[in-house]
Amino acid sequence: MKKNTYSPEHCLYLKKVRRKSAFVQVLRFGVLLLILGIWELIAALQLVDPFIISSPSRIAKMIAELASDGSLFYHVGTTLWETLLGFAIAVVLGTTIALALWWSDTAKRVLEPYIVVLNSLPKIALGPVIIVWFGTGASAIVFMTVLVGIIVATMNMLKGFLSTDKNKILLLESMGAKKWQILCKLVIPSALPDFISMLKICVGMAWIGSIMGEYIVSRAGLGYLIVYGGQVFKLDLVMAATFILCILAAGMYALVALAEKLIVKK
Repeated sequence: MKKNTYSPEHCLYLKKVRRKSAFVQVLRFGVLLLILGIWELIAALQLVDPFIISSPSRIAKMIAELASDGSLFYHVGTTLWETLLGFAIAVVLGTTIALALWWSDTAKRVLEPYIVVLNSLPKIALGPVIIVWFGTGASAIVFMTVLVGIIVATMNMLKGFLSTDKNKILLLESMGAKKWQILCKLVIPSALPDFISMLKICVGMAWIGSIMGEYIVSRAGLGYLIVYGGQVFKLDLVMAATFILCILAAGMYALVALAEKLIVKK
């Protein structure tokens, strides 16, 4: 819309909103710089042994070393594709299972207790079983990622489907709508916010699952670097891998947030 379609008061309000948003972004970046600066100062003044806490400059140096020999991109790429694949499978299967449970109330009542139990089960306890089933390759890590995320996806989407306005469902039924029509025209569209929320949760769960799997069986990836760095007491390597992991997880979350904005616009 053209700017002249807004009243002067509304333009002033929008200007204030933009200024506040910009201030928040600057303040957020400033807090990060402050934390990094204090961290670097503590290490430089030897207030705490840099061997124990590392420092931003040491982390940057370690990342540069990993990038120079090409190992950085190999390990990042390994963890990234394992995480994305496990995330996609968990989201698709979780949503499909939730749809099936919504469709059949009997199946929901029978299986819901088992889903709750599986959600509370520490997935790391299945590590030895996963190794026997899938070996020590990438398939075991992807399976662990799916295992961590699928129950969360199922429970969140089932809650979203079941929260559909019952009065609207009754209205469609009174108009002769079939169950699949109610699903497509009402239930799925109304559950879209829950789907976005589920994606945001599953982003974190996917990274937890992939790193957990790499702790157990991997020979490459960021989780492998963290474990290896801890074993040989190269804490700079541990902190560097952890920092990269934070950047990747934040980037993936940002993509989901961007998708949310695009969907809301539509």
